[in-house]
Amino acid sequence: MQGSHSGFRLPRICLPRSGIDLKKWAVIACDQHTAEPDYWERVAQEVGDAPSTLHLIYPEVYLGAPDAAARIARIQQTMRRYLDEGAFVEHTGPVYVQRTVDGRTRHGLMLELDLEHYDYSAHSTSLIRPTEGTMVARLAPRIEVRRGAALELPHILVLIDDPAHTVIAPLAAARRHALTPLYETDLMAGGGHVAGFAVDEATSRRAVQSLAALADPQQFAARYDVRAGAPPMLFAMGDGNHSLATAKAIWDGAKASVGMDHPSRFALVEVVNIHDPALDFAPIHRLLFGVTVDVRQALVRRFGARVSCTDVPSAAAMRERVASAPGPRQAAGLIGPGARFSVIEIADPPSTLAVGTWQPFIDGLIEQGGAREVDYVHGDAALERLAQQDGHVGVHLAGIGKSELMRRVVHEGPTPRKTFSMGEAHEKRYYMEARRLAP
Repeated sequence: MQGSHSGFRLPRICLPRSGIDLKKWAVIACDQHTAEPDYWERVAQEVGDAPSTLHLIYPEVYLGAPDAAARIARIQQTMRRYLDEGAFVEHTGPVYVQRTVDGRTRHGLMLELDLEHYDYSAHSTSLIRPTEGTMVARLAPRIEVRRGAALELPHILVLIDDPAHTVIAPLAAARRHALTPLYETDLMAGGGHVAGFAVDEATSRRAVQSLAALADPQQFAARYDVRAGAPPMLFAMGDGNHSLATAKAIWDGAKASVGMDHPSRFALVEVVNIHDPALDFAPIHRLLFGVTVDVRQALVRRFGARVSCTDVPSAAAMRERVASAPGPRQAAGLIGPGARFSVIEIADPPSTLAVGTWQPFIDGLIEQGGAREVDYVHGDAALERLAQQDGHVGVHLAGIGKSELMRRVVHEGPTPRKTFSMGEAHEKRYYMEARRLAP
């Protein structure tokens, strides 16, 4: 149903067997709440010893912990035990996913992407492309988790540009009469509700044909106003950029010894249409730890008279000013020390995106000892709460509009690292499906 050049194939999926408490089984993506260990402690308390994906993933809040090696070994041992004990049932074929949260329903399609068609470099022209810069240093701990693992559990969301809604929307229409329910559950910690459905062969065939049409080189050139013959982009990374890059790194290192038909050539992902009305883009903010300098003065030293700082009375006022900043001056919010809120404006900025202006400044601040480290925070409320703690300073960034993302990636390449997030933290993908990584 798809050729070797298509960049994807229909998946073989492991689903939790009947009788498992799915609300305890499904936990949020491992790269969320990385500055909030109490969140993961609450999840652990709710799950207990019940079968759960919590026991199969490495929450990144614990990266660098002294027990990292033991934790990884325990994760991989639990994967093998779950397989041996029959915790999974296998399903062959795509799965249509409906995720409802905050009154909106997002639609997705589970597929396996071919890592031979993925290049995460800054100048990628592959069929599957990154939308933001990849921090290669962040791959090492993820590689340790994946290397030798019996299963992969994806929190990856991959975008397609389908304004006519030809690929996924027909699955929603077919749900009532043609799709078989596979799972359904409420999700913990405000995650809403998720349901998955098996897609029959005829409906799968139509979806595959529609995906092929999106990758047609002539249609691609016309859609993005690029030269005829330009390599098309079918899939663009949404969430989970570093997870897919990890899978790519593992595959590149293994393929010479395992052969081109090995399962690790592929990665299980959820494909979503960037035009889905329920899909929101949110900025990823910066949270500085161990700040020892006046960040506002450091900005003046870096940008001189081009920077201005205006204190405002509240976080709400700061957000409003940043969102409505007019003209050529680039705006961001600064929180801290304590409950101090400012709007920072920079004239003639070095990047067209605020994140591209701020990230080099933050990197330099850390290199010079003005701050110890930076974390990447999803959600305005989380940033505002954490940034007011002692020694912390938060940078509130405006997001990129989803309507401009794909065109920017095609014409300019990936955005700066950690530019955007598809929704707030509680809207992120929860683990449900798994896939075998061994033949």
